[in-house]
Amino acid sequence: MKAIGITSATVLSLFLALAPAYAQHEQQGEKQGHSEQQHAQSKPAEQHTQPQHAQQQHQQPQRQAPQAKQQAQQPQRSQQHAQPQKVHQAEQQQHSQKSQQQAKSPQRAQQQQHAQPQQHAQSAKNQNTQHQDHTQHAQVQRTQEQRHSQEGQQHGAWQQHRAHSWESEHRTWQQRGGYNGYRVSASYFGAHYGREHSFHVFSLPFLIVGGFPRFQYGGYWMSVVDPYPEYWGADWYQTDDVYVDYVDNGYYLYDRRYPGRPGVAISISL
Repeated sequence: MKAIGITSATVLSLFLALAPAYAQHEQQGEKQGHSEQQHAQSKPAEQHTQPQHAQQQHQQPQRQAPQAKQQAQQPQRSQQHAQPQKVHQAEQQQHSQKSQQQAKSPQRAQQQQHAQPQQHAQSAKNQNTQHQDHTQHAQVQRTQEQRHSQEGQQHGAWQQHRAHSWESEHRTWQQRGGYNGYRVSASYFGAHYGREHSFHVFSLPFLIVGGFPRFQYGGYWMSVVDPYPEYWGADWYQTDDVYVDYVDNGYYLYDRRYPGRPGVAISISL
């Protein structure tokens, strides 16, 4: 009996010693079983989600395809939409250009209308200028013709009025009974006549009155009433410097080429 009690006590002590380990082992087994169950439950979910993900991946290209198609159609639509806009813009530009041309047309017409009087005035001015030029040219021609005519007249008149023997042919104003022509004032005479105021007869207006040569100088006409000396030369009226002086109560024409010689009697008139 004593041996049985010892054995029972030994078994009990062994049981008590092994009980916590067994309980810990069962707990680990339960935990392992529970984790396996959770793992098993999660696999179907993962397997279920994987097809969904594949379906999503399969659907994404399908979705992308319409989107790409829509994106490809958008430029075409934008181009189709832009073409009417371009046409509309072109029409607007044409309309604007036509409006500008129409606006410019009255302005051009006004400018042309305004320019026509100016052109007419310019044309009239040109015609007037041409007429003046023609008139001046005609006057020059007449002057030249008159000059040539006067040259011929002077040459013939002076040749006829040349003395053969001047000492016996000429007469002073005293011998003629005194001077009976126009008398120039002393102030005017001093400003235009005398030795200091010489000239050439040939360059002056010339006439023949009563058979006597007459030229104009200083605003007065001067008639040569005496023949000029034969020693003056045939062309003295062209080449010699002559002057008018008042001597012995009468007017005389002197040649500066022959100082100290008597002058030729002349008569002054207006």
